[in-house]
Amino acid sequence: MNKITLLVVVVLVTVIANFTHAQSIQNIIDQVSNANLQLTVNELSGEQSTIINGTEQTITSRVESNNDLAATYIEERLQALPNVSVAIQDFNTNGKNVIATQLGQTNPEEIYLVCAHYDSVTTFCADDNATGVAAVLEIARILSTQCLDKTIVYALWDEEEIGLLGANFYAQQAADTSNGNTRANILGVINMDMIGFDGDAPGTPGDNQFDIDVRPIANSLEIKDDLLAILNSYTFDLSAIVVNPGTTASDHSRFWNQGYAAVLVGESWETNDQTPNYHTANDRVVDIDFQYMTEITKLITAYMTTKAGLVNLDNTVTATSTQLTANALSTTYQWINCDTDSPILGATSQVFTPLTNGNYAVLVGNGICDELSACFNFNVLATAEFLPTELTLFPNPVVSVLTIENPLLQNLSLTLRDITGKHITTQNSEKERITMNLEANATGIYFVTIASKLKSSTFKIVKE
Repeated sequence: MNKITLLVVVVLVTVIANFTHAQSIQNIIDQVSNANLQLTVNELSGEQSTIINGTEQTITSRVESNNDLAATYIEERLQALPNVSVAIQDFNTNGKNVIATQLGQTNPEEIYLVCAHYDSVTTFCADDNATGVAAVLEIARILSTQCLDKTIVYALWDEEEIGLLGANFYAQQAADTSNGNTRANILGVINMDMIGFDGDAPGTPGDNQFDIDVRPIANSLEIKDDLLAILNSYTFDLSAIVVNPGTTASDHSRFWNQGYAAVLVGESWETNDQTPNYHTANDRVVDIDFQYMTEITKLITAYMTTKAGLVNLDNTVTATSTQLTANALSTTYQWINCDTDSPILGATSQVFTPLTNGNYAVLVGNGICDELSACFNFNVLATAEFLPTELTLFPNPVVSVLTIENPLLQNLSLTLRDITGKHITTQNSEKERITMNLEANATGIYFVTIASKLKSSTFKIVKE
């Protein structure tokens, strides 16, 4: 390729997975998190603070002349993912695209691109286009843990609102064949711009119509057909409106200009069902229908997974009271201590028998790529789960403080992990009433593993 560089980044990641079956497209779709989308839109639109550069900050502006903090937020979110390389593409004095590349394992020169613009015209602008950015970040979170045949580029554009400048620069660079450069083999572009408004009351049943804007350029009509086929192959609460000829007023059109296949996916402007607060500071989170947005994100996740191609590698684990077994019939195994994020010396067989209590995962390889399983909490001496009379957790959902009733005064180890499997905190107590403060944690799903010398149980907790 030319100025768009593809790099391999091999990073271990912990993911929550089902321990009984391998990954499938349906499994991937099911990982899309409404809670994650809500959190990202709230943070990116400045409705709530977030951690950027290690400190708590609020993104008060995404206007192109003052949106460096938003770019850093996006860059840090992508850098935290495995198997992607992240680059800032400066294209003029102020403009910067944030580009993350996940290299395909078998056909890396074949590229699919999923994108959205992150700049805005004024403050907040939750629908336009924090929603599209949140969807791209969620898709990257999920697919970065998978081995894929083809390359995916996750692109967040700057200066869309003043002339589609960021996407135009990238598309021109990709198509540039001057001075011996090779035209990038981009097979399809999905652009998401404003995917959060449906005229029905948020969260209620309705038409859930969305637009696919397309024109007969390159294989753009094929992308539309593939989206419709996926829509009918899996269960989505969506109804597609095909717009042909589609609008040129968003970033996908700059790829049309260079002869690439592309479509725009978004709320239904074709049926006049778009946000009433378009391009104003009243474009707020309160008007977003997050269930509708989640359905669109699931659809695009399914498309990207289908076209990029899952490598057939099972990263799941079967557990018994005495050992852990990798389900994959792969060529290599490496068991990992999740508590120290380090490989276990000599633990390179399909079956692993832990000698100490802890959290373990396995990195499996098939000669093409490697995938890491979920972390599994293993208690060497535990033979059973706690009875309801021995342990009680409340409230659930929890707003701030989770209480654990321990009537038998057992010596307990309590480990909190988020939905990705990331370790948050561990505490030990033998008090009759134990508390765990979740007030500072983001809304979403968490898992609390409680273990004694004889028993161990994991509880799913919803943080509101």
